[in-house]
Amino acid sequence: MEFDVTVIGSGPGGYVAAIRCAQLGLKTALIEKYSTLGGTCLNVGCIPSKAMLDSSEHYHNAAHTFSTHGIELSNLKVNLGQMINRKNEVVQQTCDGIQFLMKKNKVTVFQGWGSFIDKNTIQIKGETETKNITTKNTIIATGSKPASLPGLDIDKKRIITSTEALNLPEVPKHMIVIGGGVIGMEMGSVYARLGAKVSVVEYMGSIIPTMDATMGKELKKSLEKLGFEFFLGHKVESATVKGKTVTVVAENMKTNEKVEIKADYCLVSVGRKAYTDGLGLENIGLTTDERGRVLVDDHLQTSVPGVYAVGDVVRGAMLAHKAEEEGTFVAETIAGQKPHINYLLIPGVVYTWPEVAAVGHTEEELKKQGRAYKVGSFPFKASGRARASMDTDGVVKVLADKTTDEILGVHMIGPRVADMIAEAVVAMEFRASAEDITRMSHAHPTFTESFKEACLAATDNRAIHI
Repeated sequence: MEFDVTVIGSGPGGYVAAIRCAQLGLKTALIEKYSTLGGTCLNVGCIPSKAMLDSSEHYHNAAHTFSTHGIELSNLKVNLGQMINRKNEVVQQTCDGIQFLMKKNKVTVFQGWGSFIDKNTIQIKGETETKNITTKNTIIATGSKPASLPGLDIDKKRIITSTEALNLPEVPKHMIVIGGGVIGMEMGSVYARLGAKVSVVEYMGSIIPTMDATMGKELKKSLEKLGFEFFLGHKVESATVKGKTVTVVAENMKTNEKVEIKADYCLVSVGRKAYTDGLGLENIGLTTDERGRVLVDDHLQTSVPGVYAVGDVVRGAMLAHKAEEEGTFVAETIAGQKPHINYLLIPGVVYTWPEVAAVGHTEEELKKQGRAYKVGSFPFKASGRARASMDTDGVVKVLADKTTDEILGVHMIGPRVADMIAEAVVAMEFRASAEDITRMSHAHPTFTESFKEACLAATDNRAIHI
């Protein structure tokens, strides 16, 4: 069989690339080694974690805020099995949806392990048979897998990754989270809401360290209210299991003092690494960088003409929506179009509660660049809508050019900011000024008014409600 494009990997980058290629009239094949489509994001990442986050948030509110709203409950308890069953149903529905989209767009799906024999020949090794297909172009979209630390033995029972954290047999009494990034804070939140004590060990001096420093400080305050404890600036030396107890030893990077933490589960969430195992890259003369990523040019093409790579397997943020944009970009490039991606304007989100969302430059980046900027902030405690919903933690922070007033970065922590950040992305795509946002009517009462107020604060300190 011969194809115009073959996509290896069916995660957000891969399946979106396949659909867009098909839409553009290219005969397209999609190869996936697992029995379900959707990759990490749909099966063991974005989708199931959000399902668990929503379920745990419902329980937490029932336990802690319903009485204030005048809703009285008795005999409240967690049915973790049902929570996980519901999560599995959401995953199943979503993955089935991708299968439907493949049929709708006439993409040929192969189940098996895809690898290069040469640049135009792909071997597909299935459970019972092996076949070869020929292709004019190939898109590598094999994603990433959880990373670990030297000396850490992940047994997937007591020392676990985010994959196992989605299917625990019980709510931990105490969970240690190694890594204060997005995944650790989200999965830690799930179990903290359900009653677990959560201890976070992070090497850097703040949580979510890649985001604007204000966001990390504010999120830490909110999570401490939930019962989190933090060991920041600590280097993990070991994690060992004895019976049902995990012992983590870490060193304080400032004082060199050792701390020993015991718990019944330890979640290792120190990031992810590109996954290229068994692709046969050597057969077409491709090598990876020091982090295992496939090297690509500005068109996401490798050094081998006609072979492209997208998503977690290449440079840049490991985000599902970044992979989707790249999948579309490559499909349109192959079809002869001239697409573009502004990587600065790909938003980042942390789905804790309060949520964290950001786009553009951080304040730390602007300082490093020596760029003259101004800051406008507005706290959610001053928002009528936030008071009505009892979601007053957080702040909206707008960074604008001191001279031109162009918005350079927007950083939000608060209720529903994962959705609110889209307005900031649109504004920055059209190079709006803070003043532009202040002149647009925002419905009252809404959370989005806080973005307008932060822009007012950045524009000659004109915020109305603070």
